Formats: sequence, structure tokens, C-alpha cells
Amino acid sequence: MSRILILGGYGGFGARLARRLAGRRYHILVAGRNAEKARAFCAGLPGTEPVVADREGDVAALLAAQRPDLLIDAAGPFQHSDYRVPLACIEAGVPYLDLADGRAFVTGIGALDAAAREAGVAVVAGASSVPALSGAVARHLAAGTARVTQVEVAISASNRATAGPSVAAAILSYVGRPVRLWRNRRWTRGWGWQELRRESFAVTGVPEIRGRWVALAEVPDLDLLPAMLPGRPAVTFRAGTEISLQTLGLWLLSWPIRWFGLSAVPLAPLLLPLQRLTSILTSDRSAMSVHLTGEDSEGFVERRWTLIAQHGDGPEIPTLAAALLAEEILAGRLPAGARDAGSLLDLAQFESIFAQLAIRHATVERRLPPPLYRRVMGPAFDALPEAARALHSVCRDGGAQGQGRVERGTGLLARAIGAIMRFPPTGSYKLHVAFAEQHGVETWTRRFGPHAFTSRLRQRGVRLVERFGPLRFHFDLPSNTDGLEMVLRRWTCLGIPLPLALAPRIQAREWQDGDRFRFDVAIALPLIGLVVHYDGWLLPDA
Repeated sequence: MSRILILGGYGGFGARLARRLAGRRYHILVAGRNAEKARAFCAGLPGTEPVVADREGDVAALLAAQRPDLLIDAAGPFQHSDYRVPLACIEAGVPYLDLADGRAFVTGIGALDAAAREAGVAVVAGASSVPALSGAVARHLAAGTARVTQVEVAISASNRATAGPSVAAAILSYVGRPVRLWRNRRWTRGWGWQELRRESFAVTGVPEIRGRWVALAEVPDLDLLPAMLPGRPAVTFRAGTEISLQTLGLWLLSWPIRWFGLSAVPLAPLLLPLQRLTSILTSDRSAMSVHLTGEDSEGFVERRWTLIAQHGDGPEIPTLAAALLAEEILAGRLPAGARDAGSLLDLAQFESIFAQLAIRHATVERRLPPPLYRRVMGPAFDALPEAARALHSVCRDGGAQGQGRVERGTGLLARAIGAIMRFPPTGSYKLHVAFAEQHGVETWTRRFGPHAFTSRLRQRGVRLVERFGPLRFHFDLPSNTDGLEMVLRRWTCLGIPLPLALAPRIQAREWQDGDRFRFDVAIALPLIGLVVHYDGWLLPDA
């Protein structure tokens, strides 16, 4: 009988994992700092044995004394952990597995790969809801796509699933702190527990979970999914509890931490009592969704996988990947080496366990309309140069970078108008253009060096409408195989039509030069003259 040593074996997730593995006839060594708690837990569970151990202590001596066939670290938190435990396992020749969700810890585990291979042991980090389950779902949804443009993951846990000192410390470690995000084809920055929004979860045959608040969380998926999926998509991960008061409270807390560079971790001892005070509002329902947008042979497609757990089975979910991978390791089916769990399991492996619990899941798919410029231009879009088609094939997220040059008007009124429109000063700049699309509307943010200005584009009939603040400009898009032009036909302010004779004189064209997308835009006003002229090049897939 294989012996599995579980650090934190009587804790929230560790206890559930210990029960699950003991039920599969493994001998479980339930390890933790508190001997009484370990003994009390094992007293009611056959096939278990209490062990006093500290993951911050002498793990090598623990392994030498207990001689397990596998060590599973379920203690956490992993956000600021080092690799002393997996290193001790490698030294002792003991396979290692953990339930880590710390971004740096999980994504950095590959640094131990050479040592693990030499020792002949498997070392796996992140055998939990993230990145093991989320990675399995994302790969399932991406099947058949040539490229994925965006992935959004959301988890809304029941109060009992988040009640624990390690979970509290993990959440507070990134509240209000910078979070590195891959968006618009480049690395950018968000802030932990911000970007707040409501999320609903629906699975046929199960009561819908409506309007739970979720906010930006820092997890390994933010690094792993862009690298794993075709097209290197933008990835966002949001999390929250079922109780709005908790999620909104952390959102409010995130602002002073962001402004003043503080840390919320010292507040962890206060978070658990607050959770207990709100327990009267607690249900037993947890939910998770993975929302993926991509392109296949038929066009753009949106797929959404949703899971709803009832009757208190939600806290089982973070332990399922560890149970599956423990079996793989002990059966000798996982090769030696150190790796994250994001690509080790398939959704089908989870489904058999879901069926044994009060967990239901489903995938829905819908076709999306063509991109904005294709809708406006019709068949003429297909005749555009390849670089122009690529840049204007925006669905949810996109970006391009290159070089730009700006010339500003020198007259007093021209300078004032340029400043109001936030046009960059005269000069040459590195250029990045971010594209964000939602409900058929594209938001373009042009960043010339440190200077940025934004406009929104949509379709009105057969015309393209570009909005700058209260002003809307309606364009025809004459085109040929060389490129396209933008011809102003109408303009309004706050929806009120304005005389075309007073409209800006806009000369705008796009074309391809080699593999580069080229553009040239000049804007002048009657009696005032040049306001701004900018041109340059972009690489859509840079």
C-alpha cells in the first residue's frame, strides 16, 4: 500500500484530500503542527496516521523518518514560499505534489526540472482549481481554433470554501498590489482585487447563480494560458466570495493599498472573524466559469464553460486535481521532472469525479458577427492587403506596435484643440495601438511613447463612426487592393448634426509596405489650419 504524506492534512483542503485518498486505499500520513488536531482527525478516518510536522522545519528529517511514496503540500499559503519542500523531496527521491495557486511559485517550478530528472522523481506544482482544472477547461474550449483572442476565468466560492488562514493570507497578498497582465498583445498592469464586475453562472437543470461580485486575482493562469493557447490570448482571472460585503470590502481596501504602497497581509487575522460574522448569509453553492473567444475555419466563436457546485461540494474542487495526479504519479505514468499542472490533465478526467458529487457543468457556444471593418466594408474587405485585414480583424482583444511620427499645428487655437483632444506633441515615438472590442464596438487606444489618446468606432448603416468625446465622425471607406481611405461624410456633437462646411479636413489612408501596416492621418480646421498630422507603421502580430 502506497504511503502519502500530506502537509496540512487536517486543514480545510488537506482534510478533504486526505479523506478522498484514504477512500482509495492509500495509507495517509496526516501531517501538521498541532498533534492534537492531527490525532483527532485521524481517529475517525481509517487508513490515516497522525504526524507532527512543519513545512518550514526540517523536511529532510521528516522524509527520512516517514519514507513516504509521495508528499503532497496542502498547507500553503504559497504566495511567498520558497522551494525548500520540493527540494527536500528531490534530495530524498520522493515525488512531490502541491495545491499551490501562488503565481510565482507555480510558474517558477520549472527551475527544479533538471534536478528532478536527475533524481528520477516527478515534481508538480498547482494541482488545484488553478491552474490544473482551469488549464484543462481552457484547452478543451480552444480545440479546433486557429487562434484564441481572449480568455476570462471567474471563480465565486461559497463562504466555507474561503474560510481558512492560508486562503485569507493568499487573497490579501495581492489586494491592491500590481498584477502583470497580458493584454493587447503586450504585458501591461492591473491591480489586485480591482476591475470589479458582476458575474452570473448558469447550467441547465440547476438554479442559476446571479450577479455575484468578482475582482481581479493574481494566479498562475495569467502567465500559463497566454503561452499555452494558440494566438497568445489576453487573459483575465477574477475571483470573489458569494457574499457581496466581503468582495466589495476587499475592493474598497485595495484602493488605499494601491495609493500608498501598503500591504494587506497583516490584516489576515481579522479576515476570518469577519467571515464568521457573515456566515448567516452563507449558502452552500460555488461556481466557476471559463469564457473563451477564438477564431476557427468558420469565423469568430465564443465558448463558455460553467460549473456550479451545490450541497457544500464546492470546496472539494480544489482537491480533485491533486487526487488525480497522485494516482498518475504512484502508478508511474508521470515522467520525472518539475512542471506545473496546467497541461497535465484533461477535462474528461475531472468529469467522472464531478458525476459523483453535487457538481454540474456545461459548455455553450455561439457564433460571433464578423469584425467591425468587415461588416462596414462587406466583400471589399477581402480585397484589402493582408496587413490591413489582420489589423482590422479584431475580436475582444488585439494590439499592434511599431513607430509613429507626430506633427502638431503651431497656431494658438490649433494647439488648444490638440491639447483638448490629447494629441501627442510633435516628435517621433515608439507606437502601440491597443484594440478592445465589446458588443461590436471597438476602442482604440493609440500610445505614442507616454502620450495616449482614445477613440471608439462602431457601425452606422454602411458607414464607420468614430467617436472622440462628444464628437462623432461618419466615414465612408473607399478601398482597393492597395489599401483604404477614410472620407468624412457627416459629423455631430452630442448627436446634433453640424455643417459639413465647418468640419475638420481629414485625410486618412492605410496601406501595406512589405509586411508592415502603414497609416497617414492629417487633420486640419477651416481658418485654423493644421491641428495634427501623424503617420507611421505597425506590425499587427508583433
